[in-house]
Amino acid sequence: MLYFVRTPGWLQKLFAKRIWKIKGSENEVFLSFDDGPHPLHTPFVLDELKKYNAKATFFCIGNNVERYPDVYKRIIEEGHAVGNHTQHHVNGSRTTDADYIDDVAAAVKNIESVLFRPPYGRLSRFKEKLLLAGTTPYTIIMWTVLSADFDPAVTPQRCLENVLLKTKAGNIVVFHDSEKAAEKMRYALPKVLHAFTQKNMCMKAITI
Repeated sequence: MLYFVRTPGWLQKLFAKRIWKIKGSENEVFLSFDDGPHPLHTPFVLDELKKYNAKATFFCIGNNVERYPDVYKRIIEEGHAVGNHTQHHVNGSRTTDADYIDDVAAAVKNIESVLFRPPYGRLSRFKEKLLLAGTTPYTIIMWTVLSADFDPAVTPQRCLENVLLKTKAGNIVVFHDSEKAAEKMRYALPKVLHAFTQKNMCMKAITI
């Protein structure tokens, strides 16, 4: 499994129309959670965030919102941001342009947000163009740091270190509130929240 824990500058410049970090943030970091809502793991995340008065951004799968509307409602009621992560977590490299855009549109019925994150980070330039030029243009949110909680080869401790050692002010960090990532996320998140708080870092939702 090949990926960058910290997104290199050249890749950010290559896809400059996407948001990789939040500029002008001297003491702020932006935690994000993909693939929820989940009936067990999303409430865990929300409980942990509340302990530190931290806000985050949840990139939700439309199908999961339909299955767990109360969890989704709680995300919004507690002041967090939400984003579209497609209706069925479709892979942009394996889906036609028309089918991909239709799947994003299907998620809009459940997720009211102009923020969009492509599953797996897979998004062609043409699909990007369609999303940016639609009736309601999306803001494509990528990331600066991957916790790698999704990777079976990564230990919980390594997941924690990925975030603590790689994250700087203004960075967007990715966790997953999913079954696959649960063990590592549940280990790392409380420690990340504590460490950032000790460093006087403010954890905010993305509000572009």
